[in-house]
Amino acid sequence: MYFIQKNVTRILNNQNSFFLNPKDLLEVKKKLSNIKYSIYYPYKDSEKILLYTKNIPEVLLYEIKAKIPIRHQDILGAMYSLNIAPELFGDILIINNHYYIYILPIIRNYFETNFLKVKNSNVILEEISIEMLKDYERKYESFEIIVSSNRIDTVISRICNISRNNFSDMIKKKEIILNYDFLKNSSYKLKENDTFSIKGIGKFKYIGVLKNTKGNNCVIQLLKYL
Repeated sequence: MYFIQKNVTRILNNQNSFFLNPKDLLEVKKKLSNIKYSIYYPYKDSEKILLYTKNIPEVLLYEIKAKIPIRHQDILGAMYSLNIAPELFGDILIINNHYYIYILPIIRNYFETNFLKVKNSNVILEEISIEMLKDYERKYESFEIIVSSNRIDTVISRICNISRNNFSDMIKKKEIILNYDFLKNSSYKLKENDTFSIKGIGKFKYIGVLKNTKGNNCVIQLLKYL
């Protein structure tokens, strides 16, 4: 709760918040119910946003130039290896084999000096205008699957074609992230717009149950982030 209160205090002091993911945003909004504020989206479809009361926050956009193909989780892992807190950087975007990341100015020098490798390969950083991607909208692949329930263990086991035992191993190894936290409860029932990431597989958004089958199963819709 310290992180939530820290952002609330910043807003009350007319400072912008740090980057907030959808889960954190809900918690901060609860504590600001009587305060007028605005939401800043670095680009049209941002997941991580900032709150402010007066001045629009300054956010920097960098292109990460790599010699080999890299993944979202590779870039994320490189940020964590430098002990850069998630609140200090925004969304990581991969667009037509180009790689981008949003950061706050307070880490500019440290980021430029130390973010030198991703996936054991040297990279080059180039700061670009944030206007370049302001109208970007994420792309998804929509698909449907038949499952016995919308429990997350059932859904992921179906996506990955694995057993419940293998799913338990994935939880122990912290290979599944649900709504920006490592999954702990294998019986959690997915709710509309929940997001979850599976290491080595990708990131997904749960849309909901489309219909029930005669065999008491259900057809659910998912979006896979591209």
